[in-house]
Amino acid sequence: MSKTIYNKTVIEFFAGIGLMRDGLEKAGWSVLLANDIDITKRKLYLNHFNDTDTHFVLEDIHKLQSAKIPTATLATASFPCTDLSLAGRRAGLKGKHSSAFWGFVDILKGLQDRKPPLILLENVAGFITSNNGQDFRDALIALNEQGYLVDAFIIDASHFVPQSRVRLFIVGKLGRKREIKINRHYKESELRPSRLLKFIGDNSDIRWDINHDLPELPALEQSLENIIESISKGSALWWSKERVDYLLNQTFDRHLIKMQQLVQEKTYSYLTAFRRVRDNRSMAEIRFDGIAGCLRTPKGGSARQILLKVGKGEINVRLLTPRECARLMGADNFKLSGTVNEALFGFGDAVCVPVVSWIAKNYLNEELNNIINKQEQTTKMYAESA
Repeated sequence: MSKTIYNKTVIEFFAGIGLMRDGLEKAGWSVLLANDIDITKRKLYLNHFNDTDTHFVLEDIHKLQSAKIPTATLATASFPCTDLSLAGRRAGLKGKHSSAFWGFVDILKGLQDRKPPLILLENVAGFITSNNGQDFRDALIALNEQGYLVDAFIIDASHFVPQSRVRLFIVGKLGRKREIKINRHYKESELRPSRLLKFIGDNSDIRWDINHDLPELPALEQSLENIIESISKGSALWWSKERVDYLLNQTFDRHLIKMQQLVQEKTYSYLTAFRRVRDNRSMAEIRFDGIAGCLRTPKGGSARQILLKVGKGEINVRLLTPRECARLMGADNFKLSGTVNEALFGFGDAVCVPVVSWIAKNYLNEELNNIINKQEQTTKMYAESA
């Protein structure tokens, strides 16, 4: 490859509203091309960034022409997770949505000698066990066949923002020829828990290149209270007493007991809840740990996350706002646009910005330095032998 591509340039697929880009830019990377098929996400992306008309391609990834894709150092892909989770009935990589992964592989194949030396993929942690692990294995072998050695790790966004959002990340590194011996006794960690280590050990024929120098994930410095908007008591966003009572009637007794204790406090506590079906009943499951549940796309009535402000003899309830969702994704300054549901859909289907920045600073930047150093050594070797 040409030396000129060894800089912090990115082509991003399944770009969504641009939070992958946001995280990478905070680590010094710049996007040359962004691609997504969703017109609403493109609208939100364009409204936030000022330079997208020239590089955002609204198209099905299966229809992209590799010849028109710029040469870059990194390719990212946050491909649809629907078929890798229970929501998609575990259809896997053959499902209608998650099969878009193969479009990404076809892009890599079509780039031939212009393949980016680094790739970063993101998806739900359920990818590891989808179809008893066969989907994950097929995906990694497909990346191997394109010349990439692979690494995988899991990060919960709750180390960075007050939201529990567990995601699997895959890093691919091109052009490594050495064979990597897999140690079945790797030390378990939060980045690589037992289920992931078991998969690595059980699939030692996959060409791995595992980074063991990643630092520990940081401790959370925020709480749910830090991201809450100040909304007056008279706002129509707050639920009526009848609606609040209806929610409380759907709440587990053990949760009601805890809330009644918090109601008597002289300060407010902030809780979140989702409605879930339990024993054929719609029930409200409430979190008391100061962390929001994982944001979802608002496709159904139970997908919107509920905020409870409890204390001083009161229980106040409303839905999380788009700005609060942006903050929970580490995108505090995102320029909100579109309808409420459009904004919530964009954030619920995105990556957490500081998580991406952490990966870029602690992994991708180091790998890029290794690539540059190796190239310089090769150049020097050829110059000395000339």
